[in-house]
Amino acid sequence: MAYTGIIVTEEEMALMAGENVDTTGDTEANHNILAAMAESYLSVLTRENVVDNYSGYNNDYRKILAEWAARFAAVSLIAYNMAGYTSRVEAEDMINIHVSRMRQIQKILEDQKAITFLKS
Repeated sequence: MAYTGIIVTEEEMALMAGENVDTTGDTEANHNILAAMAESYLSVLTRENVVDNYSGYNNDYRKILAEWAARFAAVSLIAYNMAGYTSRVEAEDMINIHVSRMRQIQKILEDQKAITFLKS
């Protein structure tokens, strides 16, 4: 099986999940599932198929989509098993930071002007 995500790389997911993520859940198969979920969610949020249109977005601007998707994956990967983190509080803090930033990004992307801007 090969990685099939379009808007986020496995490296971006790993960066956001941190070095203590449980390798049992941190698999290519799960990365594919999480990338597909993120892509679907962002498509519905923006009312545009972000996968089909990704290559048409400005290279610099589309990183906001990758960031949201990487943070989404990280939350799922961290929550899968928090045992590897220094403490449960550390894992929960990481999740809270990701969720906070995801909300900021969602607020931006809900505005259709942002999607027009991505295409510029």
